[in-house]
Amino acid sequence: MQYLMAIDAGTGSVRAVIFDLDGNQISLSQQEWIHIEEEGILNSMSFDTSKNWEITKNCIKESIEKADINSNDILALSATSMREGVVLYDREGKELWAVANVDARASKEVKYLKDNFKGIEENFYSISGQTFALGALPRLLWLKNNQPEVYEKVASISMIGDWILAKLSGVIATDPSNGGTTGIFSLKERCWVSDMAKEIGIKDDIFPKVLEVGEVLGEVTSWASKETNLSTDTKVVMGGGDVQLGSAGLGVVKRGEVAILGGSFWQQVVNIDSHIPPPLDMNIRVNPHVINGVSQAEGITFFSGLVMRWFRDAFCELEKMEAEERGIDTYTVLEEKAKDVPVGSYGIVPIFSDSMKYGKWYHASPSFLNLSLDPNICNRASIFRSLQENACIVSAINLKKIEDFTNVKIEEIVFAGGASRGELWCQILADVTGCRVKVPKVTEATALGSAMSAGVGAGVYGSLVEASKKLVVWEREYLPNSLNFDKYNTLQKKWCELYEAQLALVDRGLTESMWKAPGI
Repeated sequence: MQYLMAIDAGTGSVRAVIFDLDGNQISLSQQEWIHIEEEGILNSMSFDTSKNWEITKNCIKESIEKADINSNDILALSATSMREGVVLYDREGKELWAVANVDARASKEVKYLKDNFKGIEENFYSISGQTFALGALPRLLWLKNNQPEVYEKVASISMIGDWILAKLSGVIATDPSNGGTTGIFSLKERCWVSDMAKEIGIKDDIFPKVLEVGEVLGEVTSWASKETNLSTDTKVVMGGGDVQLGSAGLGVVKRGEVAILGGSFWQQVVNIDSHIPPPLDMNIRVNPHVINGVSQAEGITFFSGLVMRWFRDAFCELEKMEAEERGIDTYTVLEEKAKDVPVGSYGIVPIFSDSMKYGKWYHASPSFLNLSLDPNICNRASIFRSLQENACIVSAINLKKIEDFTNVKIEEIVFAGGASRGELWCQILADVTGCRVKVPKVTEATALGSAMSAGVGAGVYGSLVEASKKLVVWEREYLPNSLNFDKYNTLQKKWCELYEAQLALVDRGLTESMWKAPGI
């Protein structure tokens, strides 16, 4: 048999996954990694390339061992990674400096650029679809200001997934879907815009070649083969950003198709033509997709999955004990209890993530409003349901913002990630949005998307679109309840007003924001 390997470098861990050519998972090796705040550098999140390469290569070797296959039978491999994380190299291709995705050390630089280059963020956003908050330009400026001896040696830049491929092939390159999240990129042309760097006094000759997802960089080098036990005959193929390749792994590859990825953060993505410019109000992020000619309008809901985990661990010890006794997941127990709570959860209003306001984004203080002292209606079941409803309401608001500037009529949503395992959560999403909700069978969508790109490079599939048609299988479908949809529309309007009132408390200094973008 022949196989494909996907390497998924996420925020919290890296995974090496082996698939057969029909998309069946053969083995998986996963190991957590930690991104450390550097001493004396507030809000930094460094990426240790030395330690993390050791972790990555161990996962590669272990996945081959677990699969019990000959590595010569791995036709090709590809990689995907957290977006925004960057690696800088010297002229010999040696790593100099790297940061993970939410490194926010460059807050002063973001503010400097906004204050001293009037209109520059708006202009760059109109080209790239990205703001400065987590972009590469402020980070490069920070390095120039704070570590000039390192900055002077910088000869090339890539994303973290690209770094893995460079370690394996010896070739530094990037793709539009991941490289585009630097903010130094053209959505329309799918290439670097080096003049952006030049305009703010940053090196403009450090940008590597751009390959489309599925293009071959080379083969595994003899050095990398010794490090990983991979064969030198295995092709190394360009991958992409985790959300975009995850979308391909969910079959969301054509214009107008929509997905919600329900993980620690929730992303709402809508495929649009790459010639559609980003909205003037800068509320929505726009990224190049892994499909040439297609971009993705993206809304983000902060911490939806993390908030649910916090609620479970802080308040639901009894449900955890029951779940253990029954041999099921704690969330399943909570959903069983929450299904009898009426729409609106007795008026409980969670305040966590705001809807997407990409140009000037900050959140209110975490809270619950409108609680009751009646334990029969205000309890763990009703609060749990209110959190499920809230994640769906904020997602619906973000999707409406995308509809308004793209004129895409959203009628069907692909729902994936940990949240999609919940029967109740899926139905609530359908009722809140008024859309048909489809849940795919695959549980490793991002890794599957990466394996698809490897398969394209190996000639197994003609394209990512072809691969997605072949490999994506649907498991469940949910239709909206029109009466519930009307009720949720009323609740959504109320939530928006309440959230603005809570933001005003942050503005007055009476409460503390859950999160603020750098430079705000």
